[in-house]
Amino acid sequence: QVQLVESGGGLVQAGGSLRLSCAASGILFSINTMGWYRQAPGKQRELVETITSGGHTNYANSVKGRFTISRGNAKNTVNLQMNRLEPEDTGVYSCNWRGLAGVYWGQGTQVTVSS
Repeated sequence: QVQLVESGGGLVQAGGSLRLSCAASGILFSINTMGWYRQAPGKQRELVETITSGGHTNYANSVKGRFTISRGNAKNTVNLQMNRLEPEDTGVYSCNWRGLAGVYWGQGTQVTVSS
């Protein structure tokens, strides 16, 4: 079964940092896009930042300059370094994998930023 396992969420004060990690397992392919989406209570899920297997990134303007996505050394892994966190960053962050095999989501990890 395809699985995306996320880690690194938690509670931090505004201005702090968190690093999220995601590892995809199963029958997957090297040509893909991986990344992160988030959803606040009562709001729609939105793109945070994604990265293709070729290294191209796509990101929300709200996180530009604060969040950095990168692919890990292991296959089908991705990290999200989040700096200068704001209360508006609070939400459930979900890892996403998109490729020839389909589209898959992780279970989500809670990120809470206090004022």
